[in-house]
Amino acid sequence: MDHGQRKQRAQQIGAADAYPHRFGVVASCIVAGSIFAAAGSQLQNPLPEQLSAEFAPASARPSTAATSAPATPFEFVAVTIGRNDTLDRIFRELQLHVSDLAALRNLPDVRHNLDIIRPGDVIQMTHLGGELKSLTRRINETATLSVTRAEEGFSANIVENPLETKEQRLTGTVDSSLYVAVNEAGGTDRLAVSLADVFKYDIDFVNSVQPGDRFIVTHEQQWQDGEFVRDGDILAAEFVNSGRAYRAVRYVTPNGHADYYTPDGRPVRKAFLRYPVDYARISSGYSQARWHPVLHRVRAHRGIDFAAATGTPIKAAGAGRVIFRGVKGGYGNVVELSHSNGITTLYAHMSRFAREVGVGDRVAQGEVIGYVGMTGLATGPHVHYEYRVNGVYKNPARVTVPKADPIPANLMEDFRAKTAPLLADLDAPADGPVRVARAGR
Repeated sequence: MDHGQRKQRAQQIGAADAYPHRFGVVASCIVAGSIFAAAGSQLQNPLPEQLSAEFAPASARPSTAATSAPATPFEFVAVTIGRNDTLDRIFRELQLHVSDLAALRNLPDVRHNLDIIRPGDVIQMTHLGGELKSLTRRINETATLSVTRAEEGFSANIVENPLETKEQRLTGTVDSSLYVAVNEAGGTDRLAVSLADVFKYDIDFVNSVQPGDRFIVTHEQQWQDGEFVRDGDILAAEFVNSGRAYRAVRYVTPNGHADYYTPDGRPVRKAFLRYPVDYARISSGYSQARWHPVLHRVRAHRGIDFAAATGTPIKAAGAGRVIFRGVKGGYGNVVELSHSNGITTLYAHMSRFAREVGVGDRVAQGEVIGYVGMTGLATGPHVHYEYRVNGVYKNPARVTVPKADPIPANLMEDFRAKTAPLLADLDAPADGPVRVARAGR
């Protein structure tokens, strides 16, 4: 590295006489004389003699001719971790004492929280002439590692900053789309997706939602230091679609399993999804006589085509076992699943298969088994979905699918006790207050 390159790099990290050689770390240094006292107080370190002399009254200072050059001030460094970065490399390139890093690693419970770094992580340090004075790094969303140098050596502690969980109740009416309606009510796109996910077994949110449909939703929000972090779980919701009201309430069993149920304890979840692709458009329905766009002749279309972008995940409509995975004529890339009660489902025209799914494997409802494409006889990206009972083709849009098991009788009392307040929220006035529920991590 020539002198010009080293000088440019030194300017990037703010070190007047250090020339690090690595470009994987993005570091910014701020030399701030005003932090002397604050740093000295925090670290419980007396100021060096040179600094004491520098800040002494003019009458008490030695003559200028007899004094040496002022000491290097404390420097603050914020390092953003890059690929293949290590703390050892960072310390060496910032010309910090590697012995300080070794001392940090010997502190109880520090090595693990210190050495596991990921690209994008930020480590903040202060030092004086290469001697480390403090180090902080965020371990996770709610905890920060803080290390300071005292007279007897380094000390470390974990600063906890837990998330606060609040509940919010929103009401709205659909005008153009569910996304717009939820946002206008004060929610987010993520909340709109979650609301649609709760009722996806009963409502087609792509083709059936219309202006005038209404919703009420009580959900959790995560906050930290007075700032919104993200949406949490939906606790209870109602959606009125074409005049018909659907209600769902979240219930957590004593063993920790959470799911959504109707007010009388029946699962909202059905044994089969309505569609194997989220928010897709029906491009061709079930028909005994359809003009084939590729073959240019009339033939039966014993399934439903869902148009979606290439690469959109295709999900198993129900729990089952993979009985075919490969190419099948005009179907192109196909996955076929066998379910209970003689039911089989087929998913065709995939661009590719999910790597972890093979013949003989069991899959859960909603598990990704492949991705939308246009292999075989297809004019555009879509998934062709078939539903058969004992080998007989059925219209997936009209078939009556088996219901999931209701809450066991021995849990009904617990279910009613826990869900009654949540269901009551759905009947509360629309301008009810936001309530702080609890603090959590």
